[in-house]
Amino acid sequence: MNVLLLGSGGREHAFAMKMAESNRLDQLYIAPGNAGTANFGINVNLNPTDVASVYNFCKEYQIALVVPGNEDPLVAGITDYIELAAAADGLQISVAGPSAWCAQLEGSKDFSKAFMQRHGIPTAAARTFRAEQREEAEAYLRQHAMPVVLKADGLAAGKGVLICDTTQEALESLALFWTEQKFGEAGAKVLVEEFLEGIECSVFALCDGKDYVLLPPAKDYKRVGEGDTGLNTGGMGAVSPPPFATPQLMRRIEESIVRPTLQGLQSEGVDYRGFLFVGLMKVGDEPMVIEYNVRMGDPETEAVMPRLQSDLLELLVAAASGKLSGMELRVDPRFAVTTVVCSGGYPGELRLGYPMTGLTGRDYTEDERLFHAGTKREGADCVNRGGRVVAATVLDADLKEAARRSLALAQEIRFEGAFCRKDLGQDL
Repeated sequence: MNVLLLGSGGREHAFAMKMAESNRLDQLYIAPGNAGTANFGINVNLNPTDVASVYNFCKEYQIALVVPGNEDPLVAGITDYIELAAAADGLQISVAGPSAWCAQLEGSKDFSKAFMQRHGIPTAAARTFRAEQREEAEAYLRQHAMPVVLKADGLAAGKGVLICDTTQEALESLALFWTEQKFGEAGAKVLVEEFLEGIECSVFALCDGKDYVLLPPAKDYKRVGEGDTGLNTGGMGAVSPPPFATPQLMRRIEESIVRPTLQGLQSEGVDYRGFLFVGLMKVGDEPMVIEYNVRMGDPETEAVMPRLQSDLLELLVAAASGKLSGMELRVDPRFAVTTVVCSGGYPGELRLGYPMTGLTGRDYTEDERLFHAGTKREGADCVNRGGRVVAATVLDADLKEAARRSLALAQEIRFEGAFCRKDLGQDL
């Protein structure tokens, strides 16, 4: 079958690598892709959120399955558009991703919080304010316990979350949303949320509307600085599996969160097909939801996919066609640690366009992977074209050794301004 993968990051490189292993794949297209995805398929100049153009491409190139890598095309309604248009044209084109209605679970934190409250899913207490309610929001913050979390309601590339330790800091942070409009339209509504103390965990379910399979869990590192300091980013690295994600905890997460979430969606008359990412906080022994995403995480995907021994394409086809029942995953028992190499200035003003070295030139072992994220070919050079540039993943039976080797692999990647965190996994 021909497959169209939407996206251009490290997550999509990891998907491309894994799908290319499948005997079911005839041709993989990636829109728009990056310098790494080109090793596994054909990069095409196509905007993933231009749903009409994506559908026309699917018709022309006989695409059987569309795999949205990130959230933008899902929020834009790619699943609804393609399925309706294909049905009208008598074509069989499936999308391994949820509808636009379901995508609100990620596209609007206010929507997802209300959903969790309706269905009794454990989460932090929160209240939503609009810009015209600023005085009310400020009064609410003045009497709120500190620390407190401020969240942009809409999509903000993982950066619309501010943790405030004092009331003054919270009031100043509110101005970033509404005076400086740092997060644009995504910050038009702001959630003021209870701060949860604990350890974070990313849990992934692949769903077909009725059934699901759980992928290996991971822990990602959002803060730019070592010791979890500095600004939030899209993710500086990941570990899979985090040692605290015991079988007992995973059973608890399924019972109190994953199943109630899917049952809640079914009770509201929708079929959820595709990846469901549950961002959790383990508070004491209890898991609580921080957020939903309607796709795999990044950089968690770069840690999870190398551990997956099952045929990813077969699983995605089953999810899109409602046939996951009875399917099981085969998973490498080793630890995977992913270290992300970033451009100078990230997550602020980026320094881009510098030639890179270290991407080739030696033989990599079967337990080493380099995933391109923000890269682009310019003539003979590969240059940095994004905040997060390369994800370096190593598998090892020993977590400390996996972390040490991942860092060493990341430090082989050189370009002006390149940096990475050097403490990933040390807290585990």
